[in-house]
Amino acid sequence: MPEPSPLISAASLSNKLGREDLCIIDCRFDLFDPEAGRSAWQNAHVPGAVYAHLDYDLAGPISETSGRHPLPATARITDLVGAWGIGNGTEVVVYDSGNGAIAARAWWMMHWLGHDRVRLLDGGMHAWTGRGLETERGSVVRRRAKRFDARPRDGMIITTAEVSAGIGSGDPVLLLDARDPKRFCGETEPLDTVAGHIPGAVNLPFSGSLTADERFREPGELARRFAEVLPPEPGSRWGVMCGSGVTACHLALAAVRAGLEMPRVYVGSWSEWIRDPARPVETGR
Repeated sequence: MPEPSPLISAASLSNKLGREDLCIIDCRFDLFDPEAGRSAWQNAHVPGAVYAHLDYDLAGPISETSGRHPLPATARITDLVGAWGIGNGTEVVVYDSGNGAIAARAWWMMHWLGHDRVRLLDGGMHAWTGRGLETERGSVVRRRAKRFDARPRDGMIITTAEVSAGIGSGDPVLLLDARDPKRFCGETEPLDTVAGHIPGAVNLPFSGSLTADERFREPGELARRFAEVLPPEPGSRWGVMCGSGVTACHLALAAVRAGLEMPRVYVGSWSEWIRDPARPVETGR
């Protein structure tokens, strides 16, 4: 049996509205205006959607050694997921403005918590409103809280220690870096204090997984894209990263859509790597 698609269309989601076993999460967020997503949710959202803030809900407190978006403590995110009305049998749909860059983090986190019944709204809010589907305004009636038993899958995570050990041993983990090429090459860096990339990483911008209307490309197209950068040997060690472990999840979703196994995510990513100035940095292509 083929794996279920990690995506859901606006038309299919509209037919599910109002179901008790469905929770919709609005993940809209702007890195340069952190409250813009919540304001957009207040103004108009998919009916019944709860709001998840990237900095406060989908990430934990930043430490002196972490990246910009470390994972939240398991107990905290478990309580929050339950408060959203998600139980272990609940179907979850996540979305953002359009391209899935933020919503994919919520999609991946649900898998990390052991909950596989989650999909991303392909095309996000743009696809929803583009079909003329109804929206609602303001805070929704609170969903009935449910018990959620998390089963964290720590094997889905790559740590900085593992990346460092791989480079030191000459057997590095192949990291596909989802950032824009100019950031990867060190030509510009609008968010972090050091520009460049981890030695041996390969640039695979997450935006290349999308069509012009911000929907995911077909599985065959995505499979060919990954085949161009992954080693042909089965079982090769590889994972995905970005600036802070957010758009890396977008590459993870694209890989699943391409028919590959879920890749591991370097959650700390570039912003954690550069915390220690002794760690090597490369620039250029």
